[in-house]
Amino acid sequence: MHAFRKAVEARDHEAVEALLADDVVFTSPVAFKPYEGKALTAAILRGVLRVFEDFTYIREITNPETRDHAFVFTATVAGKQIQGCDFLHFNTEGKIDDFLVMVRPLSAAQALAEAMAAEFHQITREAAGH
Repeated sequence: MHAFRKAVEARDHEAVEALLADDVVFTSPVAFKPYEGKALTAAILRGVLRVFEDFTYIREITNPETRDHAFVFTATVAGKQIQGCDFLHFNTEGKIDDFLVMVRPLSAAQALAEAMAAEFHQITREAAGH
């Protein structure tokens, strides 16, 4: 099992953050513009773990010839079942420098967008170190 998956499943926020590159780019399934930087990405991931219920990775896909990994997950958001995938790229130091998330179905993505919008004030405060 990959260290990222272990950290997320253990809800070990410090371990997840330690795996992020300083210049990580996080592409959300519900926001048009990607988010940049370790502090903001770590805060977003903490927010996601607050809104997801019954979060479970069900598959881990790795290409041994690249530094790309995909982690397929299921969860519940506001009573909606969600299925998604975290697509991660690791830099030469083994840190995540590109983090892309896709989710389905649309109704669950909309529930996720609403739940994360409610979290965004807390996320920005955490990212600023407050």
